[in-house]
Amino acid sequence: MRALIQRVTEATVSIDKSTIGSIRKGLLAFVGVSRADTTLDADYVLGKLLGLRVFPDDDSKMNRNVVEAGGALLLVSQFTLYGDCRKGRRPSFDNAAPPQQALALYNYLVESARRGPVPVATGVFQADMQVRLINDGPVTILIESERPVSRA
Repeated sequence: MRALIQRVTEATVSIDKSTIGSIRKGLLAFVGVSRADTTLDADYVLGKLLGLRVFPDDDSKMNRNVVEAGGALLLVSQFTLYGDCRKGRRPSFDNAAPPQQALALYNYLVESARRGPVPVATGVFQADMQVRLINDGPVTILIESERPVSRA
């Protein structure tokens, strides 16, 4: 599972000019699911989202997590995070999970996050969305849950 996160002062997701999810201060996470992902990957990513110290403390050092900063999460599904551009000019999405698997893990991530300590907003799975954000910093970080593949 991959999550491209951005520390934001605000972010919104809209469909057909109608806002469906928004946050003020917090983390916007674009979430991609691979064919190999399980709930363990979602748990790992959520732990990182909640624990990553990317918000400033009183000395302006990145020492606070989203919980300590009083922030929120905006989770947006994005299968294109698994686009492979190494060959040719058109990305290959062979490593992205099929929609049914991706939806199940995305929903698991969202439901798990909603049981946590911060407000959670979302986009709509497989929808054509418009995302607006004000990146704070800018701070943008890629979280990946992939474990090394053992080669026999």
